[in-house]
Amino acid sequence: MDFDQIATFVEVAHQGSFSRAAQQLYRTQPAISTQMRLLEKQCGQPLFVRHARKVELTVAGKILLRYGERLRELDSAALAELKQMRRQPRGRLVLAANEATVLYVLPSMILQFQRDYPDVRLEIIRNFSRKIIEKVLENTADFGVVTLPFKHAHLHVLPIYRDEMAVLAPPDHPLARKTAARLEEVVEYPMLYPKTGQTRHQLDQHLRKFQDRVKISMELASVETIKKFVATGMGITLMSRSFARAEHDAGLLRVIPLEGPPIVRELGVIYHRQKYICPVGAAFLATVRRHFPLAAG
Repeated sequence: MDFDQIATFVEVAHQGSFSRAAQQLYRTQPAISTQMRLLEKQCGQPLFVRHARKVELTVAGKILLRYGERLRELDSAALAELKQMRRQPRGRLVLAANEATVLYVLPSMILQFQRDYPDVRLEIIRNFSRKIIEKVLENTADFGVVTLPFKHAHLHVLPIYRDEMAVLAPPDHPLARKTAARLEEVVEYPMLYPKTGQTRHQLDQHLRKFQDRVKISMELASVETIKKFVATGMGITLMSRSFARAEHDAGLLRVIPLEGPPIVRELGVIYHRQKYICPVGAAFLATVRRHFPLAAG
């Protein structure tokens, strides 16, 4: 037996008539009669006592009606919940990004997403770009945030964020008095470098022509550690301006723009091209587009 047979049986039982059930279901009476005969055959016994103008349930029919009504109620409840989920998504979403992106780029967007969709449980995985890409490809993360430019045949890329790198120095540093600094001035001072990652790759590229003069005094694992060490006077660094906005405003560090062509850091959200975008995923992308003007364009 299938659900359509059960739903038809329940309607016949409630109406007490094949003809009235046919009217309610917009079917012909012969079609309803045939369907009920097949159901009785599958059950191995009569479900109805047929009279001239009405039908009554047998004992077997009454037993089946109890289960049939429960099935129909479950069907209605399931459809109602799915409809509600489209209006107010619920479930789980996994987002992968590196530590700096999680700390300095995503918080306000994540806060807005959680306010708008409180029934979604958001899990954030912090990792390096290579691992983020792997997790999205393996579908262990729904979305990832990586440094651009980035291309992959199986991944869609949505640009979301653009920031310029600047010099970060303690307030009493000679460069702190300048309104802008040239790279050739920056390399004259001991520098704190990130150990790995896209920022390290960018610094290596842009400072390659000064490689004989660059003084890397220390390589550190995190943005927070680099900022703390810069503040103590151990060196200067190049970093995305937005990463040190709070320390600059508090007077703990000075953010000095670079002269000349900007060194730009761009980010994008990635997700699998063949991934089904469920209501939770669609809500996340909608929030990203509302929050980041670059994504909306």
